Amino acid sequence: MGGIGAERDISIRSGTSVAEALDKAGFDVVTADIRPDNLDILNDSSIDVFFPALHGQFGEDGRLQQILEDKSLTYAGSGPAASDAAFDKMAAKTAFAKASVATPAAICFNCEADTRQIEEQLKQFPGRYVIKPVRQGSSVGVSIVSDPNEAVAAARQTSSKFGDCMIEEFIPGREVTVGILCDEPLPIIEIRTQTGFYDYHAKYVDERTRFLFDTIAEAALTANIQAAALDCFNALGCRHFARVDFILADDETPYALEVNTIPGFTTHSLLPKAAAKLGLSMSDMCTKIVEAACSSLLKRRA
Repeated sequence: MGGIGAERDISIRSGTSVAEALDKAGFDVVTADIRPDNLDILNDSSIDVFFPALHGQFGEDGRLQQILEDKSLTYAGSGPAASDAAFDKMAAKTAFAKASVATPAAICFNCEADTRQIEEQLKQFPGRYVIKPVRQGSSVGVSIVSDPNEAVAAARQTSSKFGDCMIEEFIPGREVTVGILCDEPLPIIEIRTQTGFYDYHAKYVDERTRFLFDTIAEAALTANIQAAALDCFNALGCRHFARVDFILADDETPYALEVNTIPGFTTHSLLPKAAAKLGLSMSDMCTKIVEAACSSLLKRRA
């Protein structure tokens, strides 16, 4: 847990929750606050399974997973290729489209981009625009603007701070998320904020943000959203667990936004909430993930 990303503080909270849950389940648990220049814990031969709870850079972008692979270590969660593809929002969109899952249109932006050409392209997007860093999580650096000029200005600012960013078509609708646990979709959660924007503050600070189950009455629509989540998960080659975020448009089309390969594991996070809806405690969920990691190892050795 911990790491070097902008979500370091949340990662420490997630890692602490996972450690407490696994300890309660009877596992012998050690924790480590790691960085690329401090990976000594990976040399501890007494450890059977590593459980990455690092969000964002180094933890969720595939770099740590590649080190674990190179050392032939058993670990929970998606592998390096799937992690990298999911962390790159533009690459993920390509995978979603190939899997026939709707996703908002987007244009990649960097400091060398031809702004006039981009402004012309943006005129094809109706309504507002969402500016996002291509490789960040937890809505870090995300903004919403109203016209092409504002979009380019915001993208230039975001790009100077975070590197490549994207200007995405704003889809009006309801924000819903689907957790995946051991290749099975969990109950859908609808997220309702006070501001209409599920940003970092709404996720981790604002107590007024509401997380609701059973807000979609139609069984067919529920099944469609869960199937789309699993399609996204499989299209990227994910394994064990993840969370897939959607905008459910007014015409009931679920638009895939992104796949979080290491979503939050705090007591207030959405994956544990969805598991709890099925009667799974935090200890139950984390145990299932550890067992899945061990099962993946046995399959590779078979």
